[in-house]
Amino acid sequence: MASHDATLEFEFETPSRARLVAESVAREIGEIDDERSRTALERDGRDILIEIVAADVIALRAALNTWFSLIDVAERTADAGERVLESR
Repeated sequence: MASHDATLEFEFETPSRARLVAESVAREIGEIDDERSRTALERDGRDILIEIVAADVIALRAALNTWFSLIDVAERTADAGERVLESR
């Protein structure tokens, strides 16, 4: 299948924030993969690496959009939770 690929790297302020975001999006691995694209996720300290392999450019673009959105939502949710905890 592998004719196109991309690696996304996200660096966070702390390892705990990276872990929280990684655990939030990791449940999507395998759920949104199909015959046109596959994704793998790794976390190393403060970094999250997402590797996408796709059969074609259109599938790669769709996967990139999906993973950027998932990471964005996870980050914004973590920020909102942090603000709630700080206000107590």
